Amino acid sequence: MLIDLHAHAPHPEYYDQHPHWGPAFESQPDGDIKLRVGEWILSLGAPERKVALREAHARGETLQVAEYMAKWADPKHRLASMDAAGQNAQVLSVPSHCYMYWAEAEFGIPFARTVNDSLAKYCSGAPDRLMFWAHAPLNVPVEAAKEIRRACTELGAKGLVAGGSNFGGLEFDSPEMDPVWEALCDLDLPMFVHGYNQSVTWGKDANTDRYETTAIVGMNYDEAKCFWYMINGGVFDRFPNLKVYITHGGGFVPYQLGRMAQTNPNLDVSYNKKPFLEYLRNFYFDVELHEVPMRQAMVEVIGADRVLYGSNFGGSDAVRHDLTDDLKLSSEDMDRIRWKNACELLHLDPAKIGKVGA
Repeated sequence: MLIDLHAHAPHPEYYDQHPHWGPAFESQPDGDIKLRVGEWILSLGAPERKVALREAHARGETLQVAEYMAKWADPKHRLASMDAAGQNAQVLSVPSHCYMYWAEAEFGIPFARTVNDSLAKYCSGAPDRLMFWAHAPLNVPVEAAKEIRRACTELGAKGLVAGGSNFGGLEFDSPEMDPVWEALCDLDLPMFVHGYNQSVTWGKDANTDRYETTAIVGMNYDEAKCFWYMINGGVFDRFPNLKVYITHGGGFVPYQLGRMAQTNPNLDVSYNKKPFLEYLRNFYFDVELHEVPMRQAMVEVIGADRVLYGSNFGGSDAVRHDLTDDLKLSSEDMDRIRWKNACELLHLDPAKIGKVGA
């Protein structure tokens, strides 16, 4: 069995929601299709789209937004790709470019509801194989907590998806975020942390971020910052049962864990009451790293009982083969990473998970 917890799901029902913010997929002069959010335009594409663009140019054609939207709206297209990848189930999330923490609350709050309603409808097409993470307006934490509770209790969301930093100026250690942690603890569901490109918040300077650096490097930094801020900020001392899953192999965390643990006691200001490494029990990381030795090392440092399977399915940096290939693990640890840990974390009954190709 294989359950992928890191798989984004663009859906036409939550695009074109606002004249400025969009988010909108728009045709470009070269015939490509690119995402625009406010002033910012995504300059990073999936390899499949790059190939499609070259093939279209060779035919003297351009890519059509409507064709992309039609595929995104139909879960059968995703299920066929999941079958080809040997995946039983996915937990889907809104692409991180669309978190909208930087937008005004009057837009961000209803946008989150639209996202969750759309993903719930989409997943209903194959509920034994498709699930989703709730999106919430974390720049307005009280409203975010309400939406988390609604999405998880009424729509069946499996937890919260969140960026790694900068929720309209708030951070994970901000006391204002406590209603979010309280909601997740009451629901006994985790937060899935996936950084976003901070350049989307830069207004007229949004497209000055050369080489998508705030995405390709910055997401990992923000994910490590989440880990650092939540522990130093005493979040887990107030909410000891809170569970946090950080993708991209944990950002930079597993590779700098010893440095963090050594320097934490030397800070002039920190609020954690227990030794730094004791908070690892609150965290999970996934195997979305691009080299086998790095994946192997991460599992050995963190422990297989805290590792999940996440691939950024279909994304630009997705590893397009099984991420557990060539890992030197016992069969029990392999099963933990592939599906057991996910079932325990999200309260899934493995007997009710759908079969590949069914």
